[in-house]
Amino acid sequence: MKILLAVDGSSFTKKMLAYLTTHDELFGTGNDYTVFTVQPALPPRARAAVGKEVVDSYYADETEKIMAPVSKCLTRHGISAKSSWKVGPAGETIAKFADSGKFDLLIMGSHGHGALANLVMGSVATQVLAHGKVPVLLVR
Repeated sequence: MKILLAVDGSSFTKKMLAYLTTHDELFGTGNDYTVFTVQPALPPRARAAVGKEVVDSYYADETEKIMAPVSKCLTRHGISAKSSWKVGPAGETIAKFADSGKFDLLIMGSHGHGALANLVMGSVATQVLAHGKVPVLLVR
């Protein structure tokens, strides 16, 4: 099975990884894993002020801060995974990446806000569900 792991470095990512690595019967090493994270876009004025090279370096550094612990955890459990990242609005970007990569399953952590909080603040998980076609497993 081709599985996309959407990560953001939060405690909810850690819970998702703990679930994944303790359920070998569902998520063994025979699956094809890709770890994916999304960086929020810097404001246009900030990008223009510091230049493309600095912005690209910033995005790469921020991505590495998220990906390094995830890769270490997966490797420790015998899971090899590709990694990728993009810049943009998290929910939409994750959904588009999952659809375009023809993944069988998307797994991500969720903060578990109620319906009212989602209405007021929005939710990455809600956006992924609204914009994507890939089945999603939310871990809280």
